[in-house]
Amino acid sequence: MDSLKALFVKPDPNAQMRKCNALIRSNIRKLDRDISQVKQAELKTKNLIIAADRRGQRNPSQARQAQREVREFAKELIRARRTTARLITSKAQLSSVQMQVNEAFAVRKIEGSIRASVGVMKDVNTLIKLPQLAGTMRELSEELMKAGVIEEMVGENLPVDDMLEDEEEEAEGEVDKVLGEILKGRMEKAGAAPSVPLPAQPQEQPAQLEEEEEDQEAMMDQMRNRLEALRS
Repeated sequence: MDSLKALFVKPDPNAQMRKCNALIRSNIRKLDRDISQVKQAELKTKNLIIAADRRGQRNPSQARQAQREVREFAKELIRARRTTARLITSKAQLSSVQMQVNEAFAVRKIEGSIRASVGVMKDVNTLIKLPQLAGTMRELSEELMKAGVIEEMVGENLPVDDMLEDEEEEAEGEVDKVLGEILKGRMEKAGAAPSVPLPAQPQEQPAQLEEEEEDQEAMMDQMRNRLEALRS
């Protein structure tokens, strides 16, 4: 009965607009949570860089290993920052979609009809490819098609993966810049402190170092998994 009724009764424009806005707000809240998580990962990675650098200075025998870790952590920080930038861009696109959708419904009230928006369709087509938004963006695109704000979506993939590959290639060139930014600031703050030998702990120190390395590696694996979930 409801399906037959839907064929003859036109949908309420106000109800359509409310549903579209609810879906958009839900996606914006999801992006806000993801941005917050990645920023926390950035802060943790900065601390790992500082800790590894400090360990290398404190124990010359660990300097080579610490330097490798520092550069690896710097690459992770670059990836995290790029993920944050993409999420912020996606949030801006969603806000733009919301504004254009509300404008389209406002025009419909005045003119009695609605015109498909190429700009909205382009933004929705980009956002629907984000894994964290895919489900609700598909639902939003269906509602926008029903309302006539966008035309039927064409299932063509945008070259998002190519963009990510280019960024990975550029990451190595940014490592030195990131390390200079983080470690230079720390050294300037600390000043030229004399190197004071630590109390000799021949038996406990190696075990402590191994535990620190294991903890750092476990933390990095956890952050990598979170970033991959956001980026893939």
